[in-house]
Amino acid sequence: MKRNIDSEGNAWRAYDFVENTVCLQQVGCEADFRTVAETLGKFQNQLADYPASTLHETIARFHDTPNRYANFEKALAADALGRAKTIAPEIAFIHAREKDCHVLLDQLAAGEIPLRVTHNDTKINNVLLDEATGKGICVIDLDTVMLGLSAYDFGDSIRTGANDCAEDEPDQSKVHFDLHLYEVFAKGYLSTAGSTMHTAEKKSLAWGAKLMTLECGIRFLTDYLEGDHYFHIAHPNHNLDRARTQFTLVRQMEDIFDQMTAIVCPDNH
Repeated sequence: MKRNIDSEGNAWRAYDFVENTVCLQQVGCEADFRTVAETLGKFQNQLADYPASTLHETIARFHDTPNRYANFEKALAADALGRAKTIAPEIAFIHAREKDCHVLLDQLAAGEIPLRVTHNDTKINNVLLDEATGKGICVIDLDTVMLGLSAYDFGDSIRTGANDCAEDEPDQSKVHFDLHLYEVFAKGYLSTAGSTMHTAEKKSLAWGAKLMTLECGIRFLTDYLEGDHYFHIAHPNHNLDRARTQFTLVRQMEDIFDQMTAIVCPDNH
């Protein structure tokens, strides 16, 4: 990567083009999902000794789930478009999980899990694969790299990859959290990152899957209450459909949470 300052004092940068690679837009097979996991785990492992606390926070409080909850409460109180009366079940769902929102940051504050250098946008299309062999080459889209928790990167990958529906699926009967794909990803991720992680951090990965999904649902519903100014929408209930899909995934995770924890930390759960 090259960094430069132009004649007006503005910064710009250019990356080397990685030839003969592809990025996937959705999980096509288990092997690809595991490869993505291994590559993201290697990214974390290679930066394990980097002093994460020295990094600039590119997007302030991006995965601060308690703050996302607080923003939701503000939007609910304002109810700018009068939409709150139509979403009582979704509001109750979030309120019932207020304490959950604090779990990861409480563990960090207690010194139970470490700060990491995190990517913070671990969709599968941010990993380049070798076009011929399918081998993971590198992680791309580095503008959100900053300090965070391993649970953030792991959880966001699970949120987007371990289900077989669209993020905005309006029919909740079609939403399905796939525990098998979760296990495939977890084993791949831990095969490359696990050597630098202790028990509490491994256990936190299951919480990452749940909280990154819950947090995203909270963000969608907050935007719906505020008038859909952040996420682009294609129809009036688009953000509401997105939120409901996230909440359905959270419910399904909660039903099998012990199994999720046992998969990432089989010897101590």
